[in-house]
Amino acid sequence: MHIFGDLPDALSNTFLKDDRWKYLTDGLSTTLLVTFFAVILGMVLGFLIAIVRATHDKNGKLGVLNFFAKVYLTVIRGTPVVVQLLILYFIIFATVNIDKTLVAILAFGLNSAAYVAEIVRSGIMSIDNGQFEAGASLGLNYSKTMLFIILPQAFKNILPALANECIVLLKETSVAGYIALVDLTKGGDIIRSQTYEAFLPLIAVAIIYLVMVMFLSAMVSRLERRLAKSDRG
Repeated sequence: MHIFGDLPDALSNTFLKDDRWKYLTDGLSTTLLVTFFAVILGMVLGFLIAIVRATHDKNGKLGVLNFFAKVYLTVIRGTPVVVQLLILYFIIFATVNIDKTLVAILAFGLNSAAYVAEIVRSGIMSIDNGQFEAGASLGLNYSKTMLFIILPQAFKNILPALANECIVLLKETSVAGYIALVDLTKGGDIIRSQTYEAFLPLIAVAIIYLVMVMFLSAMVSRLERRLAKSDRG
C-alpha cells in the first residue's frame, strides 16, 4: 500500500472500517486506568518503604523491615518490569481467576514503588538533621516530626522527580499486552494484524503516547518553575 499516495483510503481502511478506531480508544482508556491506579499504589508503597529505609539510616531502628525493604528494592530494580508482569500473571496468580487489569496495576505499581522509594528516601535524607531537633523541641515524637515537618519539605524537593516517574510508568505500561491485556499498544497491534499494514496503526499509537508524554512533561516543567519561583520568593 502506498500510504502517502492514497492516505484518505489508507486511513479509512485502517481506522474507520469495522470501527477499528475503537481498539485505540478502548486501549487508551485501559492504559490510563492502569497508569492511574499503579501510580497511586507506587506512591503509597514507595513512601512507606522510603520511611522505613530513612528511619534505619537516621537512627538504626526498623532493622528487620529495612532488610526486607532492601531485598525488595534489589529484586524489583534488578529485573525487567515485563518479567515481573509475566511472573505475577502466569505464576503467582496462575490458579486464580483474576482480572488482567488488576494484575497489570499490581505489577506496574509494585515496580514503580521501588523507584519512588529511592526518590523519596533521597529527599528525606537531604533534610537537615536540625529539623528533627526542631520537632523534638516542639514536643513532637519521631513519627510526628517525620509526618508534619520532614515529609512536607522532602515532598516539595522531590515533586518533579516523582512527576517524571509517573511519565516513565505511563510508557512502561505498553508491555501489558504480554498478558493479553488490550491496552493502547495492543490495540494498535490488533489493527495491524487485521489490516496487514503496520505503518498507520503503530504510528498512531506512537503519536498518542507522544502527545500524552509531551503534555505531562509540560506540566512537570510548569511545576518546576512554580517551585523555583516560590523558593526565590
